[in-house]
Parts: sequence; C-alpha cells; structure tokens
Amino acid sequence: MDTARTRSRAPGAAVAAPPRGAVAMELLDAAKVFGSTTVLDGVSLSLRRGEVLGLLGENGAGKSTCVKILAGVHRPDRGVVRMGDRDLVLHGPADARRHGVAVVHQHPGLFGDLSIAENIHTGRLPRTRTGAVDFRLMREEAARWLAVLGLDRDPGLPVSELSTSEQQLVEIARALAGEAEVLILDEPTAALSAAEVATLEGVIHRLRERGVAMMFVGHRMEEIFRICDRLAVLRDGRLLKTVRSRDITQRDAVALMVGRELTDLYPEREVTPGDAVLQVNGLSRKGEFEDVDLTVRAGEIVGLAGLVGSGRTELARVLFGVRRPDSGEIRLNGEPVAPRSVADALSRGIAYVSEDRRGQSVIEEFSVLENATLPVIDKATRFGLVLRRAQLALVSGALERMKLRSAGYDQPVGALSGGNQQKVVLAKWLAVQPRLLILDEPTQGIDIGAKAEVHRIVNSLAEKGMAILLISSDLPELLGMSDRVLVMRHGSVAAEFDRDQATPYAVGLAATGVGEEGAPEARKASAEADRPSGRSLWARLRSRRETGLLMALLALVLPLSLLNPQFLSLGNLSDLTISAALLGTVALGQLLVMLTRNIDLSVSSVIGLTAFASASLIKDHPGLPIVVPVLLACAIGLVCGVFNGLVVSYGQVPSIVATLGTLALFRGIDAMMSAGKQVAAGEVPDAWLAWTAAKPLGVSVLIWISLALFAAAGFALGRTRQGRELYASGSNPAGARQIGIPVDRHVLAAFTVSGLLAGLVGALWASHYGTVDGQAAYGLELTVIASVVVGGVALRGGSGTVQQVALGTFTLLVIENVLTLVRVDSRYLQAVFGAVILVAVSFDAALARRRSHRRAV
Repeated sequence: MDTARTRSRAPGAAVAAPPRGAVAMELLDAAKVFGSTTVLDGVSLSLRRGEVLGLLGENGAGKSTCVKILAGVHRPDRGVVRMGDRDLVLHGPADARRHGVAVVHQHPGLFGDLSIAENIHTGRLPRTRTGAVDFRLMREEAARWLAVLGLDRDPGLPVSELSTSEQQLVEIARALAGEAEVLILDEPTAALSAAEVATLEGVIHRLRERGVAMMFVGHRMEEIFRICDRLAVLRDGRLLKTVRSRDITQRDAVALMVGRELTDLYPEREVTPGDAVLQVNGLSRKGEFEDVDLTVRAGEIVGLAGLVGSGRTELARVLFGVRRPDSGEIRLNGEPVAPRSVADALSRGIAYVSEDRRGQSVIEEFSVLENATLPVIDKATRFGLVLRRAQLALVSGALERMKLRSAGYDQPVGALSGGNQQKVVLAKWLAVQPRLLILDEPTQGIDIGAKAEVHRIVNSLAEKGMAILLISSDLPELLGMSDRVLVMRHGSVAAEFDRDQATPYAVGLAATGVGEEGAPEARKASAEADRPSGRSLWARLRSRRETGLLMALLALVLPLSLLNPQFLSLGNLSDLTISAALLGTVALGQLLVMLTRNIDLSVSSVIGLTAFASASLIKDHPGLPIVVPVLLACAIGLVCGVFNGLVVSYGQVPSIVATLGTLALFRGIDAMMSAGKQVAAGEVPDAWLAWTAAKPLGVSVLIWISLALFAAAGFALGRTRQGRELYASGSNPAGARQIGIPVDRHVLAAFTVSGLLAGLVGALWASHYGTVDGQAAYGLELTVIASVVVGGVALRGGSGTVQQVALGTFTLLVIENVLTLVRVDSRYLQAVFGAVILVAVSFDAALARRRSHRRAV
C-alpha cells in the first residue's frame, strides 16, 4: 500500500478550514431502550464545525448512550445519525472512525504491552509500499503529537510504564492523530493535573480554529463553562435544553441537570475536633515520600492536596497497610501501630476508598449486596455459609443512607452509574465502622448531583466523630470540604493551611513551588528525573528475559559438558535440535493463542489424531504421493483449530474449559480410529520415512521447516497490521473493540493456525518416528505450555515473541536432556515441567508488580 495513503495528518498541518458553525454531525430524535428501560427518548443534538458542545447530565441521564451511538457502539432504536446531508448506519466503532469520528474515552482503552507510537496508530497503522508496518514513520508522527500535548516521553516506550494521566494524554493523541472531523471527549480530564488540563484546553482551541466539531462530556463545571461554546442538558434520557454557555449560569445549569437547586454542594458545619485519631511522624518510603508529619482528629476532615505524583496516594496506601514504610511512626488513638496488611489495617479501624473505583474498589460482576459486605463477610457467615439476612443486617442501613439508585440489592454493581457505584463503595467501608476513613478522589468521574450526595454523606460522618483524610485533585472540592489542607510536593508536606487561609492561589503556589527560592532548579531536576534516560546496551540486554534464559542455559550446559562429554556429541545435539524443531512448531501456535489471552490444551490430542490419520492413510495407500497424507493431517488440524476457535470466540466459552473438552474429544476420536492398534515403521513405504530424514546442506529438513515457520511468524507478528492487532486484542480486548479491531476474528484465526501447525507436526511426527499408535504425543500439552511460558510469553495475553518461544523450547529440552543424562526417571519430568511453569509465572508476576510500583512512583 502506498505510504501516503496511510499517513495520518501531521500536527499543525494546514487544512482547508470548513465554514465555522456548519453542522458536521447530528443525532436526530434518537431513542434507545435496553430491556424495559428507556435510556434515551427523542434526543436531538448537533455538532458544529469549530465549536465545542458540552453534554451535561447526572450519571444515568443518557450521556454515555449518546456518545456510544455517535461512536458506532450502539444503534438508535429510533431516529438517525446524520453527517452532512447523509443518514448514516454505523456498524461499529471502526465504521465511525472511517467517517471521521474519534472518541477519547474516560477509561483509556490502551494496550499496555505496545509502544506509545503503536497505541496512537493502532487501527490505522502506516505501511510501506511492501505492506509492512512503517515503524519509522509511526514513531516520527507519534513524537510530533506528543510534543503538541506536552508529553515528554519516548514514543517507543511501552504504555504500561506510563502514569494514568500520561496514558490519558496518549488516548487524546490517538484521537487527534486520526484526522477526525468530529472529536468526542468523554471525561478526558478526570485523571489530568491542572497543567495537563491547561495543555488540553490549548489543543482544543487550536482544533476549534481548524474547524473540528467537538463534544465535551464532563462533570467539572468550571472546565465545561471555560471550554464549551454551547451546552446540551440531559435529564432522565430527555434533552431539556440546548443553550450557549454564555447565556446560562453554572447554578442554573446544575438546577436543570438535577431538577432541583443544589445549595449544599459543600455543606457548612461547625467544627469541634476531638482527640487525635491519626498521628504520623517522620513517615518515609524511599522513592515515594519522605519525612511526612500529619494529624487527623476525630470529627475533622483534613484535605491532602498536590499534583499527580506528589506522593498523596502512596502515603494513603502505606497507612492502609498495602505497603510498608521504611521509617517513621504511625499512631492510632495514641497507640503506635504498623499495619502489616490490609486485613491488619481494617482490624485497627482504618478504611480506604481507592481512587481506582473500577479496578480496586468494586467487583463489577458481583451484586450490590455482595460488594457492600466484602470486608465483613465473615460476620455474615455461619458454619461456612453466607446468610443473606445477616448481610442485610450489616449494610442495609448504610445503603439506605446513601440513597442508592438501583434495581435492588441483587443488581450487579457494573450496571450502576459511577455515582451509585461510589455510594456502594462508601457503604462497604462504613460496614467496617472505621475510626479513620481515607478517601482518595472520592468523586472522580461522578456527576454533580451524586457529588453533592457524597459530600453530604462525608460531612455527616465527620459530624458523628469520624476522622477523615480527603485526597482530591478537584481543588474546589478540597477547599469546600476540608477543615485543614496539607499540600504535598515531591513527596514532602510543603505547606499547611487552615480553612480560612486555604485559597486556590495559595494551595496552587505550594503545590507547584512557584515563587519559592530554588524552586526553578527543583523543577528542572524533577523534569530531568522524569525524562527517560538513554540506557547502555548492557543495561538493555540485562533487562530482557532472553538474557536470563541464555545465562541459565550456559549454567546448565558448561558444567554438564565437562562432566558428561556425551552431551556435546553430534548425535545428542542432532536429536536435541530435531526435538526442538517439532516442539517449537507446536509452541509457535500456542504463542498465537496465548497472545489473545487464551490457551489451547488440545494440541497434543490433535498431534496424536493427525499422526495416526496420516500414517494410516499412507499405510493403506502406499502409492499416494507423500504430500497427500501431509495435507490430510493439516486439514484435520485446521478443522480442530476452527472448532476450538468458534467455541471460544463466538461461543464465549473460556478457552481452558473449551480446549480441555476438545482434548478429550479429539483423543477419543483417535482412540476409536486406532482401536488399540499401531502403525509400525515396517508397514509404511520407505518414502514416507525418508522425506523427514533428509538433510539438505547437512541440516534436517524438520529444522528447515521449523526455521521457515518461525521466520514467517516473526515477520507476520512484528511487521504486519494483523500481527500487531493480534497483540492489541490480547493486551486489552475491550479497548481493541472500542477502536474497531475484530477481536473475535483474531481469536478464531489464532486457534485456527494453532490447529493447523499441530496437524502439520502430527504428519512430521508420524514420518520421523515411524511407529504411531493411539497414545502418540500423550501429555505433550504441558511441555508445549511450559516451553512458551518459560520463554517469557505472558499468560495474561498481549506479550511474547517468536524468539522467546524458540529460546524457551530449547531451554526446556536442554533441561529434559540434562535430567535424562544424569539418569533421572522420566516419570518425574512432568513434575519438573510443572515446577518450571510455576517458577516462570511467579517470575513474570514479580516483574509486573515491579513495573506497577515504578509507574506509581
């Protein structure tokens, strides 16, 4: 494909500006019903070129449904989507993108294992004239978009190493790079700092001048009125009013949204603090915060301000026992404590509402009641059984106080709005009856009405004597709710203000260090520390999984070759490489499946089935060309792979269940075919055995076949659009679907290729070993999985290379060879392989925790 056809528009490139104010996209008389619930009823919106339309409404008002209809996720049950003078029927997100509609979602749908550059271009990867992915062009354009957004990061860096706010900027860059005529921003600032919000506002201003039509969905009224030209207000699925933002006040807009005046967004109260509940003295944790002192008294709300990365959340996690401090003291009600775990903190009366509501605070598949009673489930358990009546006794009062809007306590929490989910989280921790409640971004991503209710609840808790530590990036919330405000900067408490002294200007100065002596140097040092530094070649090699495997191989091979020269004999090495070729080819198919977050346990039974079928055919028809039984084996493997893929991808059956079933099914078919008989080497024509014994250029044909397949797979996975989309499908399936990647088709393709390769290996196996029976390749699936996992392919999907598979396979076979040479009973090999899998998975989990820790810091 011509590169020019796949090049995305460069930032700042001149384009012909469409007439400002012309309608770019419309939603006309749209209605949407889910089950018996009408979520939209007769909504009409127009997005105009060079303008920003703000979409306001409480959670559940229909905002997300409007966004999803315009983005192609949902189709309206009534009404139309119109672009220009055409009525569109959008068949999915990819279709919407082709029509020039880009969406920045509240929760970034990024792919942690892929680079920043790939994330920005996924779904429309630039290609060279040969059809390969043009990585050079992709990195260049990504670097320019990152510069526009002020994100100083290497485009080749994996997204998993970025902070949440940085990931949000990458999501925005992806939308901007798509040459969008219509840009929908769904809560884009929820995780951004004040400086990043200001940068985004500058980008929106430039896009407005270019004539891009934009929709902005948010809950921070100050931002909405600052950014948007017009406002559309929804309530209960109906459009109440569309008005220019300069023609309405924030108070009137809120009244329209919630159907009442909100006079108590930050309720007033008389503060009479009691005794100190929490005292922190000199608390430090290396790389996160240092020498922190703070006190929270009974009945007091203490706010903790600071920029993203200042150490606020890290401090909260130490207080809650998630991590341990390096030094310092924590006192609770005057007694020294050192929470060693979350359970320990809970038992001492400390509760923590995490900033990551979806990831850490609720289980979306569980019901309201189950979520609310999770921390106290033991109190609702009798003789090992959870009693519903006891659950209700524990949390029904708290849930009623929250004024929860739900279909009942059995409704899954994932079906609730963000504000109602947050109420469930609060009820959950209130059931613990804590002395100290730590709230980390308690109203992030919820609407103004729900925010007012959360504030009311928090205020009433403080009035009843609870000590509350409030962490918030919403400065009006922090100042409106707190009795005192502490400001953190670079991991230390930089300032403390009483309620009357705390002003946005004073807190902002303390958080940024502007105006303080030496502050510019500190900021420069911080920027230098944050900027990715070039690493030496040795440092890069040392961080790779393959280096560790090679060192382990040398540690095995060198002493063994000295103790037993037979290991390095030509015959042993030849057998080792041929076994690696056969096992590696099957492992290659397993790699494709595991990249999509699945697993194929049926490969060994496919090999056994195809080996016996191909050997039987050539035995019964010795005059057939050799290619015929090979093609038969490939065809059978292909059918098995397609069957597995359809059951997993479109049948939505978990792969471990589906392939465990087909393992038994295919093995049963093999057993019926063989009926206890075998095909011996003497019963097949010599040509059948000779073709895999051939050694072109002195190397076995089996090795040549395997090398060719590995080279083809390496190119396909690393350089083609389909290969990169396979990684994206496993890294974040929901995010891939959001941008139109056909995840189910990729899963089906992965299983199909896995079955095809297993079928090919079945034919090669039958030819190489000569004698085949119904037990051929029995139990090989564990060895295949071990080969892939040992090489570094992640069971969580989205990460792995053909080089890792090759090295993992060879490592495993060397281990097997070593054990055989030192006369370890072959019956113990499966136990060894199982232990190797456990060690490899534990190693990967430790690395993932380490990366997560670095990202949090």
